Amino acid sequence: MLLSLLILFLASGEIFAAPKEHNDKLMHPRLPPSSNRHLKVNPDEGKSSYWVENAQNTVLEKTGKPLNQNTAKNVILFLGDGMSIPTVSAARVYTGGEEVQLSFDKFPYTGLSKTYAVNRQVADSANTATAYLCGVKANYGTIGVGPEVSIGDCVGMTNATNHALSIAYYSQLAKKRTGLVTTARVTHASPAGVYAHTSLRDWESDTDILNDDEDPTVCADIATQLVSGETGKNLNVVMGGGRAKFIPKETEDEEGHKGDRSDGENLIRTWLAQTQNAQYVWNRDDLLALDDTVDNLLGLFGTDHLSYNLDRDPTNEPSLAEMTQAAIEVLSRGDNGFFLFVEGAKIDMAHHGGQAHKAMDETAEFAKAIQVAADLTDEADTLIVVTADHAHTMSYSGYADRGNDILEFGGEASDGKVYTTLNYANGPGYRQPDSDGSRHDISQDDYEDKDYVFPAVAPLGSETHGGDDVGIFARGPWAHLFSGVLEENVIPHLMSYASCVGEGYTACADAPLIK
Repeated sequence: MLLSLLILFLASGEIFAAPKEHNDKLMHPRLPPSSNRHLKVNPDEGKSSYWVENAQNTVLEKTGKPLNQNTAKNVILFLGDGMSIPTVSAARVYTGGEEVQLSFDKFPYTGLSKTYAVNRQVADSANTATAYLCGVKANYGTIGVGPEVSIGDCVGMTNATNHALSIAYYSQLAKKRTGLVTTARVTHASPAGVYAHTSLRDWESDTDILNDDEDPTVCADIATQLVSGETGKNLNVVMGGGRAKFIPKETEDEEGHKGDRSDGENLIRTWLAQTQNAQYVWNRDDLLALDDTVDNLLGLFGTDHLSYNLDRDPTNEPSLAEMTQAAIEVLSRGDNGFFLFVEGAKIDMAHHGGQAHKAMDETAEFAKAIQVAADLTDEADTLIVVTADHAHTMSYSGYADRGNDILEFGGEASDGKVYTTLNYANGPGYRQPDSDGSRHDISQDDYEDKDYVFPAVAPLGSETHGGDDVGIFARGPWAHLFSGVLEENVIPHLMSYASCVGEGYTACADAPLIK
């Protein structure tokens, strides 16, 4: 009886009903003419039976999947730099619709990662790399060193007792092959966490250290650590951008750009001279033509960071998916398995510029690379973990209809002007009021431009990171451990457990070597 009355009241609009004029505005916002990017909604969604069947299939899938407690022969860590939860949600719509699953959405286990630094509420990509690769929370701006080292401490970073060792290092001790792939410079903060120990993320070349009035013969730059460091020199695959950090100022790279080093060292030549059965490639054609007997690969496809996918010259620069495939093929040429780190770095860079369109596209490209890895490996023996280092301030809001273009408008504000579905809390997209003091009418902007800078509340030259938790998605051996709310530094400990590397608890040992 009570339920019937409740349904009757709800139907009559007497309970929880907003004022009519407010309700009409929420449900029927006045929007300007839209683009042709709108997506079609499945007509079956209008039937209750569709949703019941969908849910029941999920129940069967979840309850029918046994736990995988095999030893992980291979581990692949995918890092979507700055890939916040709103970024994932919006990228689904960008890719095909609200109901679409990105490749990693299909992974059976998920969790949340707490990303704060030891000394900051909101983290950067350096201290987070130390957490999710080396298992230790650290200070903002530092990489591969513990919280005992403060930012810019040249002497402190040289003390080996302060070094935080990565899962790549421990995988190498276990005779596994190791590698990294990134769309940033290979010396940038995230990939540097694989192999470097530095008190300042900006010290990518010796010139960077000299510019800060420090001695690069004392505190080695990140590029030098990649070529000569204990972990870096043993990496079997390194691919990304950043050629300038490896060659002298007087030397031009393959595309006619000068190097950045002051010491006269050509670290590409050094790497080739010291590495057996090795090949260096600098363009897509060379990568795709790679000999299938090559054991060690260095690919530097840009002087600086690689291009956004929407700007990329596909005849010259490989996609993240193509680099991922090549990395897996090279690393698979061994009997003991491998560890691979893959970063979609440009998600973060697009967000910093308020360029939500490019951030969505980079997330879609990141998902393609993950699908390639899933297709090339066996879930029975390969653990794939997908996560982000930190969030961003982009929000996903409004009352747009299903299938509405995620890059357009979410509704009409109380001033009679529209607002975008995607907005930033701060950044370069802040608009000064119009001459009459009113809010800028964004419907007059060229919001179809791939470089359009989305609105921001507070003016900043570069949008900031966000402090909210980020997602963890996992499949393969011991993937069920990546659930719940975890401190970010737990991630490499769980990967080590699953792959039986390192000095802590593992699936192969009853007790850890360290106490």
